[in-house]
Amino acid sequence: MSEAPWQVIIHRKPEKILRRLDGDVLERIQRAIRGLASEPRPTGFKKLSGYDNLYRIRVGDWRIIYAIEDDRLIILVLEISTRGSAYRDL
Repeated sequence: MSEAPWQVIIHRKPEKILRRLDGDVLERIQRAIRGLASEPRPTGFKKLSGYDNLYRIRVGDWRIIYAIEDDRLIILVLEISTRGSAYRDL
């Protein structure tokens, strides 16, 4: 029996960032976000210290910061940003 896929919800701020991106970067970030629906803790993910359920994955110089709600099978994408500014507004 296959496991039910997770629901991925992208908050407003990262959605706006995605609309401004194009080309290869956009495609790679979208692929990474879609991958979270089947594997919320992919190879290379890191738990952010100081937070109970925040994680990040790298896509080149970009970071995707997300929360995992295990009990509801939901992934909340909270931030998509370049490395230097990804952690400022958490």
